[in-house]
Order: sequence, then structure tokens, then C-alpha cells
Amino acid sequence: MSNEHTKVAQNVSNAELRQYRAIAHKLNPVVRVGGNGLSPSVLQEVNRALDDHELIKIKIAVGDRELRDSLVTQLCATVSAGLVQRIGNTATLLRRNPQSDPRKSNLQRHV
Repeated sequence: MSNEHTKVAQNVSNAELRQYRAIAHKLNPVVRVGGNGLSPSVLQEVNRALDDHELIKIKIAVGDRELRDSLVTQLCATVSAGLVQRIGNTATLLRRNPQSDPRKSNLQRHV
């Protein structure tokens, strides 16, 4: 995992990371990144999902592992989110939102 991907790990304890991973295990991907990459509409949807849910899964359907890693790094930097984990084609992102609606937030429903 590169330094960009450890952004969350530096700000969050290992216990919290384990808890986020456990919560994310039950989640379905809310955004899918395909051949068009990080288009403005994809970035807008990721931002909306992070604002509402704080912890989300994203499916990245590009063929090459290096391109996938590059897209995840670029996405995290662009939307100011941290990577909780990446398994295969699925990345779990976290961006805390103090004003999130508890009925929508994946974190507040499980904590």
C-alpha cells in the first residue's frame, strides 16, 4: 500500500480501521468506475455518497492492476477521502462528515 493510501491509517487507530472494515463488509458498492475513468459525473456521485454515507464501497472495473491503483489514489486525493481497504476491484473509502444525517450514515448506524 502506498503512502497516499495510508492517509486513513495515520489518522485512525487500528481498532477503528478494523471496525470500519467490518461495517464495510456488509455494504454494496454505491459507485462503479468503468472505462471512462474518473469523469466529472463519477466524481460528483462519489462526493455525494461520501457526504451522505461517510463510508462507501466503490467498484473499479478497469483491467490493469496498476491503472486500478492509480485511479484509487487519484480518487482519494480528488475527493479528500482516505482508503480504508482495497480488495480486488473494490475500494472502501472514508470521509467523515460531522453534519451527516444519522439515518443515511453508515458509520452512525453501526457505532
